[in-house]
Parts: sequence; structure tokens; C-alpha cells
Amino acid sequence: MGITFDQGTRTFHLQAKDTSYVFQATPSGYLVHLFWGKKVRPADLSYLARAGAVGRAFSPGPVCEEGMPFSLDTTPLEYPSFGTSDLRAPAFHVQQPNGATASELTVRAHELVPGKPALTGLPATYVEDDAEAETLTVDLVDPLSNLAVQLTYTVYRDFDAITRSARLVNHSAEPLVLHRALSASVDFSHADFELLHLSGAWARERHIERRPLAPGCQSVESRRGASSHQQNPFVALLEKGATEDHGDVYGFSLVYSGNFVAQAEVDQFQTTRVSMGINPFDFAWYLEPGESFQTPEVVLVYSAQGLGDMSRTYHRLYRTRLCRGTFRDRARPVLINNWEATYFNFDAEVLERIARTAQALGIELFVLDDGWFGRRNDDRSSLGDWVVNREKLPDGFAGLGERITGTGMQFGLWFEPEMVSPDSDLYRAHPDWCIHVPGRRRTPGRNQLILDFSRAEVCDAVIDMVSQILTDAPITYVKWDMNRHMTEVGSATLPPERQRELAHRHILGVYRVMDEITRRFPHVLFESCSGGGGRFDPGILHYMPQTWTSDDTDAVCRLKIQYGTSVVYPASAMGAHVSAVPNHQVGRVTSLEMRGHVAMSGNFGYEMDLSTLSEGEKERVREQVRLYKEIRPLVQQGDMYRLKSPFEGNEAAWMFVSEDRREAVVFWFRVLAQPNAPLGTLKLKGLDPNLDYGLVDTRHVYGGDVLMNAGIALPLHKGDFQSAMWRFRAG
Repeated sequence: MGITFDQGTRTFHLQAKDTSYVFQATPSGYLVHLFWGKKVRPADLSYLARAGAVGRAFSPGPVCEEGMPFSLDTTPLEYPSFGTSDLRAPAFHVQQPNGATASELTVRAHELVPGKPALTGLPATYVEDDAEAETLTVDLVDPLSNLAVQLTYTVYRDFDAITRSARLVNHSAEPLVLHRALSASVDFSHADFELLHLSGAWARERHIERRPLAPGCQSVESRRGASSHQQNPFVALLEKGATEDHGDVYGFSLVYSGNFVAQAEVDQFQTTRVSMGINPFDFAWYLEPGESFQTPEVVLVYSAQGLGDMSRTYHRLYRTRLCRGTFRDRARPVLINNWEATYFNFDAEVLERIARTAQALGIELFVLDDGWFGRRNDDRSSLGDWVVNREKLPDGFAGLGERITGTGMQFGLWFEPEMVSPDSDLYRAHPDWCIHVPGRRRTPGRNQLILDFSRAEVCDAVIDMVSQILTDAPITYVKWDMNRHMTEVGSATLPPERQRELAHRHILGVYRVMDEITRRFPHVLFESCSGGGGRFDPGILHYMPQTWTSDDTDAVCRLKIQYGTSVVYPASAMGAHVSAVPNHQVGRVTSLEMRGHVAMSGNFGYEMDLSTLSEGEKERVREQVRLYKEIRPLVQQGDMYRLKSPFEGNEAAWMFVSEDRREAVVFWFRVLAQPNAPLGTLKLKGLDPNLDYGLVDTRHVYGGDVLMNAGIALPLHKGDFQSAMWRFRAG
């Protein structure tokens, strides 16, 4: 692991665990990309940039490099400019005082430091010891505009991960305007790839989409003010035919929660440029002399062993070096949430009854969801008025807290701090605190508006209100929701030339508020939510180590949602609950067993009134809770292997393996029954082929090699919506 610089060839060679990433400064100072892939020994790889030394039609050549014609339009570049002969998508776009937008970057200097410096105001991966990583900063400059760009690369010792970001600095005497400032751009020498991304909608998040690259630009993006249900800030290029276990895979994951773009452009020469960062749509940043702009971080992961290996790299890195705080490595409690049990209709007696029933079944945490504050009896009022509704809870949180903790349960609470209802005391007192455009209507979404977190006084007020509740009540868990995307994007305090900065400034404010509150209350487990999984992204995970995966709790729908989410995010980040049937989102009736097995594949809990269950059902719940507590370390801290994809057939399967490979738990699901179905087997992964594994609670023993190469027999269950679970321990 490390970063080397060859002075003779001016080549930078970055080596992560089993990965090399190589680029070079040409004699004219252009920063040229040479290689990204499986680790190679240091060598002169400048020949790989041969396309740049070949004259091609309609590719203007500005200079000669060592006597050869040279065109930026055919050269693989690390951070491409606009307007000076590269006609592909640029990484940045800057307007100068005379209105011109052409620019050209050349290398000025570089610096190498141990460890990984933090990004000011932004979430990012980190190290706990400087020996874990090494960081390179390459300084580039456009001499005419005096814009400097500092490209930062960090390589990890123990992960096949390289992070990238850019900092743009105005060293001129006049303002510059950034219209595009992406975090990373990578050029590939061919286009024989498939593009994989995660798309969907509310209650149908992160479904896997995979298609061959084609000439032109293929992109995924959000213009909604949040990372969104519709697209996730992640793409991967896959070698054609790559599988879970074979083939080259290149992952790009943006540590950001706002508007983003990720695109792959295939040019006329069948080369591919992948770029990622803040969406330039409706974005501009006014850069005064001496000011700088920091882009979010992109995490690049390379795998030579298919998609599964890439996913496990992201899982380990994000679980241990993106998530932070007290609960990063701690077992997450089994919880009961009252939302689908009561919605807005509850009082203290109802809540206590649900909590006592849950505690008797082994559940550890009771969560009070929406409806506890202001005059909140439906979703039409009171967001922003974070005071207890005394009509429902006459003894306040002091009395309710005593009731809940008196059952032996921990007490958790739902908030939506980023929003305000027009029917609220906060809005009546401060109608200009929401995001709005003067003279335009204020379009409500879910009967609410968005507080303007670009304003320090708004952030301060929210921090104080939330802190007061968390100080006054014995709360150990918070579900932090966000149920609206941006319209009428404007701020009452930003000047006209800075209005297009609002979306990013708002996200910076969200990060500031989350950082302050989570640091003030380290004993509280924070779970993020945005209408379910509408903001399931690495930026939020930095502050809150788990996310409500989807508002759709149907076991069958959750197979695709959780499988797709696992492409990037670890099971420890996924909230997964058993809910009542018929399911409240799709009306489907599935067995308690299948609902339990799906939910056990994440952070386990229940979203129903357990007091209405039969004694037999309660006993099955008690057994599910007992079983999950036994496998919890495996699910939350183990390595996940995907075995069968619900996107490719009628079945799904996955498993979790301990770090020492001595223990595993396997889940299998079948959606619909079939007549005369073939007898199936399931091949496992990730085990030690030289160990023998006992099937827990039986006398059966299997070799690890047998389980992975021959497999286990699938059950002959009749009926739709079937599942099974196996646990193995090495002797």
C-alpha cells in the first residue's frame, strides 16, 4: 500500500490493498490518466495514453508533446477542462469576469501526507490511525483565470478503495462563477462495459438496473434537493458478462445527500468517461477572490472478483470508516415502532400496552412515531412545533418515559426537524424561514414546506428545539425523517447572484445540524429516514449509522429493495421490520416466518400492534427475537454474500459469514409456488473449504468445500411466499 512518484516519468502510482491507480503529468503539464485495476508493479505506463499522440479528425490539437501531435479530445484526463480542445464532458466549468468559460489546467505541485485529512463541512470516510491510509494532493492551475484546483486522492491499506475530491480556489483579484464542480472524472480506454445503477420510487427503492453502454451520455441524477428514492448516488461499470463472483467491476459512490449527477459518456472513439459529483443543473457558486469551494468525496472501488467483492469492500469501509460514533460497532437493539399499529391515534395507555407486550416477547426498544407534538392528529399541521401534545400525553415525556422505561424497554422518538407545516406556530412566527421564491406560490408536499438550512439562525433554532427534547426525556433512539423534495428553490437571505447556491448550502446546513446534535447526544442511536429510503446515501450514514430502508414493509417487495441496497450498503445500515398483514402498502398476506426472515437480514424490529396477536403468534415472535439476538453479530458485522437474485427469478437467497469464517447464517426465499418444480440446491459462499460445519440444532456436518461446491438441498415447501434459514458453525 502507498503512493509513489517517479520523478523521471512524472508518474503517480497509487496502490491500495490489491488495486493500482496510475496517472502522469505530461511535459506540458497535463494530468493524464493511465490505469486503474488490479495491482501492478511500478513501471512506465505512459504508453497507455497513446490515444493522445494520434491525430484524429475533428479532434483539435493545441500543442505538440515531444514532437508528436497531441489532442486533449483523445487523451484520458484526470480532471478535464472545458473549451480548450477537449470536447467531452468536463469535470468543471467556470465563468471568468469577461464572461468567457474556457479554461485549461496544468500541474503546479503535489504533496503527499500520511493518513486522511477531513473535508471541511462535509461527511467523508476517515482513518483512526495515519498508518491506515496515505493521501496525495495534486495542485493544478489555470494561469489565465488564476483558478487553482487541488485534486485529493486517498488510498487505503486494508481496502480496495481510493477516494477522490477536488477543491477549487480563486487566486485572482476578481470573482469567478462555478457552473460545474464535479468530484471525480475517470477515463477508460474502451466502452465494453455494462452500466449498473440503483433506481426506483417511493416504496420501491434501489432496484438494480443493468444495461450495456452505448454511444452518447448515459446518466443518473437527482434534481430534487435530496439523493432521492428515484436514483441513488452510485454507479458501477462492469466487464461484460461479469457476475457476483467473476469479472472486473469499477464502483463509484458519492458521499453526498443532495442533487447529484453520475454519468458515463461514450465518445466517437469508443472510450468512456465516467464523472460524478454535485449536479450542475440549476447550480452556480459565486467564488470571491481568495475563496474556495470543496466538492464532496467519491469512493472508487475496484474488484477483480465480480460485483459481490465490490459490495463487501463498500460494506466494510462504510461500516467501519464512514459510520461513526458510539453505535458504529455496537449491536443495534430490536425495536417496536407504533406507526403502523396506531398511526396518529394513540394515548399513553395504548403506547404502554404495546410496550409491555413487546417487552414480554424480548424486544428491547419502543419507538414513538409521528403524532406526539403540537396539535398533530394528521399530517396537516404542527411540524416545527416540537412540544408534547398534552391532549394525548397529559404527563408529557416525563410521564410517558417513566411508563416505557418502567416496562424494561428503552425509549425512542420520531422527529422531522427539517420541515415546517404552514399550520404551525413556528411558521406563523417566521414565514420567511422556509425555502421559497418571493411572489411564487409555496407548493406544499405532504402539507409541509422545507426549512431553509442555508440560514444559520434556522439551524440554531432547530438544534435548540431538538436538543431540548433529547435533554428532557430518557431517549436512546431517534428516527430522523424528511418527507419532501425541493420546489420554489430560493432563500430570503441570499443575494440574487447566490440564489443558485441554495441547494448545496442547504445540504451543508443539514450536515451541520446533524453533526452538532449527534455529537451532543452520543448515547442516542440515530436512524435516518426520508419517506423510507429516499435519502439512503453515504453522506447521511456518516452521521446516522442506519437508515429506514423503505416505507414498504411487504416481505416480497423487500427482497428486491434489500438485495439492491446491499450492492453498496451494509446490512447494519438497513432498518427492516415485520409488519401486519394484509400489508399496509400492497395488501399482500405473507407468513410471519417469511416476514421474520426478511427483516432479520437487517436491523430487526416490528411495526405492528403485537398485543392483537394470538398466543401462538406471540410465541413465534418471541422465538424470532431470541433467534435474531443470537445471529445479530453475524448480520450486523459479518460479510454478506448474495446467492440468488430476486431480479432474475422466483427465488432470492443471501448469507452472512463471520470474519473468521467459522459461523454463517443463510436465508432463502421463494415467491410463488410452482407445480412439479425441480428439486433445488443452494451453493454457499465465503466459507473455509478446509473446515467442517455443523448445521445448528441438528447432527448434520458438512465440509465447507461441499457446502460451496455441491450445496444444500432446498426445502419442499408448498404454497406461495416460502422461506428457510440455516445456521452453520465450524466444529
